[in-house]
Amino acid sequence: MRFALHMLPSKESAMRQALVLIAGTVFAATAWAHNCPNEMKAIDAKLATKPALSKDVADKVAKMRADGEAQHKAGKHDDSMKSLGEAKKLLGI
Repeated sequence: MRFALHMLPSKESAMRQALVLIAGTVFAATAWAHNCPNEMKAIDAKLATKPALSKDVADKVAKMRADGEAQHKAGKHDDSMKSLGEAKKLLGI
């Protein structure tokens, strides 16, 4: 079978595809980064129900929640999600 050069994408088409891929990746990363506030809201909503927690656990949850917010504001979204995830685990959510 012969290879037809006219079947290759043009430079413009290849560039357009690359830009779409990059934009999609940036959008996905941004969406993940902006999930931190939703995690904080979930923790706050659970705390508003006054769950039965020991003082030790309540203090840990409060610290992890505060750390998560500070990390989010500093742009450290992976660390923020980890802290908030640990707080949610202690709360059973």
